[in-house]
Amino acid sequence: MKYVGAHVSAAGGVDQAVIRAHELGATAFALFTKNQRQWKAAPLPENVIAAFKANCKKYGYGHGQILPHDSYLINLGHPETEALEKSREAFLDELQRCEQLGIDRLNFHPGSHLNKIEEKACLARIAESINIALDKTSGVIAVIENTAGQGSNLGFRFEQLAAIIEGVEDKSRVGVCIDTCHAFAAGYDLRTPETCKATFADFESIVGFEYLKGMHLNDAKSEFASRVDRHDSLGQGKIGNAPFEFIMKDKRFDGIPMVLETVNPDIWAQEIAWLKSLEK
Repeated sequence: MKYVGAHVSAAGGVDQAVIRAHELGATAFALFTKNQRQWKAAPLPENVIAAFKANCKKYGYGHGQILPHDSYLINLGHPETEALEKSREAFLDELQRCEQLGIDRLNFHPGSHLNKIEEKACLARIAESINIALDKTSGVIAVIENTAGQGSNLGFRFEQLAAIIEGVEDKSRVGVCIDTCHAFAAGYDLRTPETCKATFADFESIVGFEYLKGMHLNDAKSEFASRVDRHDSLGQGKIGNAPFEFIMKDKRFDGIPMVLETVNPDIWAQEIAWLKSLEK
């Protein structure tokens, strides 16, 4: 079964995000468990944690249907020690929030070398950061999101994702989220059924579908292989409908949260309904 939804607001408390997802007709959702543009946040209140769990039970959201995203400020491959430690501390806090809420995965951007260290060293540093956080938590999978490759961001090639996974000690607690817009911008063609087949064959051989723990379903305003991250509504950008039709009919994408981050929240319900219709 496919789980499809959107990245919904947690304004008023994370428990409210569950209600918003349900109102969209979503069978999956993403959220921020704290302000994504601040380093620190107040602890989650016990009553909000309880309300989140109660709402998930009420509306039928279980493991494999929720994919929270960590703070945009975190860089697990930062070349400078002080900033790296700050990122590692914040990442640990994000994982612990997931533990508290009973969520089994956390999506994050891998990191950037900032043109100060070699790519290989940065990838190893990201893996080390993951190991440190996983050692201090339990039950939450660290889900690496592929990037568009803007600036000095790593994770835009499948080989880079595989290198990070290779450096993670507990392979049962690491995975990947593939963003279709990011993949397209990074040079993975998704515009036809044939190119979708080839791209995901590459993913299977280099990373492996056993590590696929989530998807971000986005069209792209940016050009193919531009390494520019600009999302668009489904079927309205440079990619078109092909990857979404391909993904919804392919059993390899069953049982994971597939989340819209498209640019117009007003049509999320329609986009979710369209995606669901493709599975039939």
